[in-house]
Amino acid sequence: MELCLYHPQHGYYMQEQPRTGTTGDYFTSSDLHPIFARLVARQAAEMWEILGRSSRFTWVEMGASRGLFAVDFLRWAAKARPDFCAALEYLVIEPGPRTRARLLNRIAKENFRGRFRALASLEELEPVIGCFFSNELIDAFPVHVVTRSAGRLKEIYVAAEDDNLREKLGPLSESAVAADVARYANQLEEGCRAEVNRRAVQWISTVAEKLARGFVLTIDYGDLAEFLYTPARPRGTLVAYRGHTVSEDFYSAPGEQDLTAHVNFTALMDAGKQAGLDAVGFTTQERFLMALGEVNGFADLDEPGQTEAERLDARLRLKRLIFPGDFEGARGMGTIFKVLVQSRNVDRPQLTGLKFARRDPSLRSG
Repeated sequence: MELCLYHPQHGYYMQEQPRTGTTGDYFTSSDLHPIFARLVARQAAEMWEILGRSSRFTWVEMGASRGLFAVDFLRWAAKARPDFCAALEYLVIEPGPRTRARLLNRIAKENFRGRFRALASLEELEPVIGCFFSNELIDAFPVHVVTRSAGRLKEIYVAAEDDNLREKLGPLSESAVAADVARYANQLEEGCRAEVNRRAVQWISTVAEKLARGFVLTIDYGDLAEFLYTPARPRGTLVAYRGHTVSEDFYSAPGEQDLTAHVNFTALMDAGKQAGLDAVGFTTQERFLMALGEVNGFADLDEPGQTEAERLDARLRLKRLIFPGDFEGARGMGTIFKVLVQSRNVDRPQLTGLKFARRDPSLRSG
């Protein structure tokens, strides 16, 4: 999975082809409508206010892809909140040099007068005051896949045999994998599979180190461990996306399709707590966006000079962002996607986006 997604030359995320949108392999929330970034920007401006309107507020977007979110976020900030925009430093973390170059070129065309930077990794960043943001990032971190065979826990490896890639059972590669299974998936039944995302634990620890004061806002599909590791998912959650089609054919097109697995948000909260982060709230994308949008009746959906047909199309796109389950033949994002907010050195923050969230982060998001 590491090689298929991140190989410097052949990795899926390191190549030039479009990954999202109509011509890509899947849609993200930013592909659907600018209102996604506009509402998140509203939440960012409130975070800045909670932090005392600091002279510099650094927004770190990890996995910026084509830059759609960044452009929509910055346009809203410049127009709706120039005071916030004046303090804003927008920073993207992208490992691919070609992707970073495209992002910088795209922002340059926007004539954004604020501070914008693109770095290859978090390690290059000094601790900041602000917010670390990701949308559909952690689901693409490489995972260990484990199963129970003859009553014993085994790891599923990938072997090359006769010019084909095949699965092969073997002992667990790390003791930490066994510890995670015991902690989060101890009811794994014979023949069933589960994923362990050790990279996510390492990532949140690094993020915590780079956050002097502020927030971590993580949006991704997944759930709490008790709802993620169940008999209802005997094959686990690892899937491939290609041409807007989902499959479990992981090995047919290395580097040419996306590979993703649901995020264990319980593990993310536990690792964050160990690293000094407080869990502020956990909710669904539906509840998060509804709370932010109801403040002004979703006026951020409107564009100057829109026709009635364009207004209707915008409302339909908004419904897909917040609607639970499938919507008009397409995957709805409202309840599949979860929102986790963590903080550091912030005393009991009250965020508008968490207005409809369960107050105890250990409770189910729905």
